[in-house]
Amino acid sequence: MNKAYIIGSGMIRFQKYPDETVRTMAEKAIDLALRDAGLEKRDLQAGFFSNTFWGMFANQHSIRGQVVFRGVGIDKIPVTNVENACAGGSTALHLAYTGIRAGMFDVAIAVGSEKITNPNKMLSLSAYATCMDVENFQKHIDMIMEVGKTFKIQIPDDGSSPGEGRSIFMDAYAMGARWHMDRFGSTQHQLAVVCAKNHFHGSLNPLSQYQHSMTVEEVLADRSVAWPLTRAMCAPVGDGAAAAVVCSEAYLKRMRTSRPVSILASVLGQGAERKLDEEDIGERLSRQAYGIAGVGPKDISLAELHDATSWGELHQSEVMGFCPLGEGGPFAESGATRLGGMKPINTSGGLECRGHPIGASGLAQIHELVLQLRGDAGPRQVEGARIGLAENGGGNIGVEEAAMCVHILGKAG
Repeated sequence: MNKAYIIGSGMIRFQKYPDETVRTMAEKAIDLALRDAGLEKRDLQAGFFSNTFWGMFANQHSIRGQVVFRGVGIDKIPVTNVENACAGGSTALHLAYTGIRAGMFDVAIAVGSEKITNPNKMLSLSAYATCMDVENFQKHIDMIMEVGKTFKIQIPDDGSSPGEGRSIFMDAYAMGARWHMDRFGSTQHQLAVVCAKNHFHGSLNPLSQYQHSMTVEEVLADRSVAWPLTRAMCAPVGDGAAAAVVCSEAYLKRMRTSRPVSILASVLGQGAERKLDEEDIGERLSRQAYGIAGVGPKDISLAELHDATSWGELHQSEVMGFCPLGEGGPFAESGATRLGGMKPINTSGGLECRGHPIGASGLAQIHELVLQLRGDAGPRQVEGARIGLAENGGGNIGVEEAAMCVHILGKAG
């Protein structure tokens, strides 16, 4: 099987872009990635385009990638449109990787672009519900409510219903956090530590949507969204685009200049029917990824984890094997996940601060790892970074993600 490398990466700053479109943002990310790779548009042999809401918001369905690529003068190549909720960007990269590995082509581009901000705020928030089982949506809400009744911890009642004035995903994440608090004794303070750490990292990232620091106390004092989550602990609504150029080893050898990053593993999986106490999708997929890459959790220099809320990072730090199950809170409080710690997590600021334009988020994680492994991350550089992991979840069915990608990248040379 062929080896695969990332030779170009680019993204625009994630934020609210009232005057940009999915197309114009994607064009900028494509240009940045190609320039980084030192390639021309005509060099590309395949394209993979990730987006979730363009059809819903602007009626552009079906041929989204073709519309974007043709618009920048890329034609004749095979184009695959990817819609996999929040895991779309990483899924696009996974497909490019598998094509390279199979020898179907030698160089391809994965692009993710998403515009979620909308003058109708409730339209934006309600769109997230389409990343769940729509036909059984009420059953999902009822399940969240019933599971919540089994917890022995005291849960403040704010009088609101699930999804009221917020994305329904915040209720799903809140349920997971409450379960963890009930079973392991984790605390809201620990979730705030995760958030404050990510605000510090985001303050060092010029591409982050939020670039201001917050203390733990400020995070806790922010408006409640779905207890124990405050507004600061939740990823903001925003827009953005990111892209990565992938090539084979044979193609890499023909390049005069390049700064490759090796894709050591790329795993895509679907969530399973399970109970909260049973094996998590992240445990299963990370185990597969470590096996393919020939490394373990201790070998990972840094990680970008899917923190649509602080609970997401706390949870994923456990299931990726960075600390024992139930100890994600103390692990964060120890400073291990902060820059300078033993396992820096979300040095980009994570989804909480870098932002979360769904179709582009997975490729933004990859962009951060590429910068770090090349030694180009500036004031947030992880010293001696050699191996990075990215975990990107998408959608929700039952008590876990509907889809997930785990990538492990290595410093080349």
